[in-house]
Amino acid sequence: MSIATLLFFVIAFGAVFFMRLFRMGTLLAFLLTGVLAGQHVLGLFELSGTWNFLGELGIMFLWFNIGLQINMQRLWQLRRTIFGLGASQVLMVAVMLFPILVGVTAWSLMGTIMISLILAMSSTSEDLQILIDRNQLQTNMGRQTFSILLFQDLLSIPLLAMLPIMAGKSINLGASAIDIFVMSVGLILGVIVVSKFLINPLMRVVARVRSGEAFVLAIMVNIAVWAVVLSLMGLPPALGAFLAGMLMSETVYRHQVNAAIEPYATLFLAFFFIVLGMGINLPFLIQNWSIVLMGVVGLVAIKFFALYIVARVRHVQGREASLMSLILAQGGEFGLLILQTMKTNNIEAIPAEHQEILTAIIIVSIMMTPILLLLYDQLLKSGKIFKNAHNKKLSEKINDVTPTVLICGFGRMGQIIAQMLDSEHIPYVAIDSNVDAVVVAREAGYNVIYGDSKKKTILLSAGLKVRKTKAVVVSLNDEIVARDIVQTLRGISPRIKIFARARNLKSSRDLLKMGVKSATPEIIESSLTLGSEVMTGLGFSKPKINDLINSLRENGYENVKKPLDSK
Repeated sequence: MSIATLLFFVIAFGAVFFMRLFRMGTLLAFLLTGVLAGQHVLGLFELSGTWNFLGELGIMFLWFNIGLQINMQRLWQLRRTIFGLGASQVLMVAVMLFPILVGVTAWSLMGTIMISLILAMSSTSEDLQILIDRNQLQTNMGRQTFSILLFQDLLSIPLLAMLPIMAGKSINLGASAIDIFVMSVGLILGVIVVSKFLINPLMRVVARVRSGEAFVLAIMVNIAVWAVVLSLMGLPPALGAFLAGMLMSETVYRHQVNAAIEPYATLFLAFFFIVLGMGINLPFLIQNWSIVLMGVVGLVAIKFFALYIVARVRHVQGREASLMSLILAQGGEFGLLILQTMKTNNIEAIPAEHQEILTAIIIVSIMMTPILLLLYDQLLKSGKIFKNAHNKKLSEKINDVTPTVLICGFGRMGQIIAQMLDSEHIPYVAIDSNVDAVVVAREAGYNVIYGDSKKKTILLSAGLKVRKTKAVVVSLNDEIVARDIVQTLRGISPRIKIFARARNLKSSRDLLKMGVKSATPEIIESSLTLGSEVMTGLGFSKPKINDLINSLRENGYENVKKPLDSK
């Protein structure tokens, strides 16, 4: 390994460590790594064909991740907030930015509209992480912020559809608007049809193989196929990757897809931001630092003002409106992605040097958000603003069901438990890795998702909440898998109540040592049930039989003798 490579990894580690220390996004850390390792600072690497290839893979995965978040069921559940508050926010910001951009630039009409809209977008990855870190995702403000981000993701479709129109230098605004509308509606309808009749059956076949590697490769092939298909149609390959994500989001496998692709997506996203950082023309930006600074201040101020007006008009309280506006006031990775896609596809909607300046403005605005929030918190703590305001917890469900009980494994035992919970109207979510069982159970009306219960991301995406989920039932008959699930659950919350199925006494005791509240050994319990029926048939009284069974159950079945074949 060369010294340059070693220095590169040291820089990457240091950047990620310090960015997270100050609660900034790790993607910005990778971008900073690219800047420092690039030709304008340390000169460790130059942008070569290999780096550009890795950057293109990163673009594909970033678009795929954005598409994966757009699920029609989720959009329908939050439709009022998404298409009310979300649409109003984007429209207000774009309307305020458009005349300013017209006044200070000589861009084409379509180019100005495009830039106004992408600057109205915010950083989904940073904003969601901020809400999670501040424990505010479940507040009214968090719900509204999340809805705005979902609308922005949905807006990605027409914005991507604008790219080939701008590449063709269309000047007929009416015809272009119709083209964009038709293309967007066609893509959405195509996603619903293709995911139901093509992707779902194909992924079912892959899931039956029970190979994590095959599952990941199927996802990658899906991304590549749609990128190539849309490229042959004259559309950006990135739109194909975005479409692949939407297709996956409409299947029962979306939770498992998200968990399976997460490590690879993080890696390739890192490559995208590293290549983006290496490609930044640092001397040019230093020469134009005053323009970048004014752009950052102007963007944050305009977005904050526009967002605050929209929020107050929709009766959001002053404190919540100001915090939401501050969180969303930056530019987003979507803007960076559009600018990079325009650059790689030679779409000259705006001059290349202006693309460099806009990229810098978006990056700096993202970096400013944690600093502005820290200042906001200090003012709030000192009592200088919003002395008597308090966030309210949601009393309604946000998207998917927040389960009171989570069931891992949906065989016969899991189904009976779900039936008991349903009879008392107790909300639950079940997880199973058998694709056929999931399909049949969902058709029968059970709330089941496909996924691997050993993975933390699957448990969390299924709705596991530390304070709201009262119990987890591990009903699998595989002892090793059951222990892995219990270990994962203990890592999420040491106090959550776990009820497990155990094959025998040894398995039961092992699970109890791991902190399981109850681990029922099914062989012993079925034997006790059968023995009870035998003794009843022999004429013994019910109290006598119950006393005998209770004595055998005491202290973890310690009175039950070991089987003769045990060693």
